[in-house]
Amino acid sequence: MTDVIARRGYRGESNEEAIEAIHNELDGLWEDASFVPDLDRMTFATAVIEAAANIVQHALPVAEKPVEIDVDICVRPNRLVARVSAFNAREPFAEEMQASMPDADAESGRGLALIEALVTTVTFEREDGTNTWILTRNT
Repeated sequence: MTDVIARRGYRGESNEEAIEAIHNELDGLWEDASFVPDLDRMTFATAVIEAAANIVQHALPVAEKPVEIDVDICVRPNRLVARVSAFNAREPFAEEMQASMPDADAESGRGLALIEALVTTVTFEREDGTNTWILTRNT
């Protein structure tokens, strides 16, 4: 397995404060890995924040426990990787997993398509009430 050069993460309740905390973790990551080109930083950070924002805005709990968000971001040689997870969350509906762009007049539905445009790969896993999106960007 490839060595991790820098790593940051966040776990907490899925709310607007989580998005700010994830922004802060990304800022710290770039301080630890200042060699990552600006374009890669910007596009990867946008994809991570978009994935996290989708959880905050759309994830529904499977039971009475609230949805928790967990973000694990690491820099490896030539690759950025983020695991963005929603714990205690219902499985997304098939239409929510579509990556196509909606009509020009649609007010939402661009998230996954935007993420896919910004990173090299996007994969989705579901296990034990947890939805995880794995984002990678080759640098």
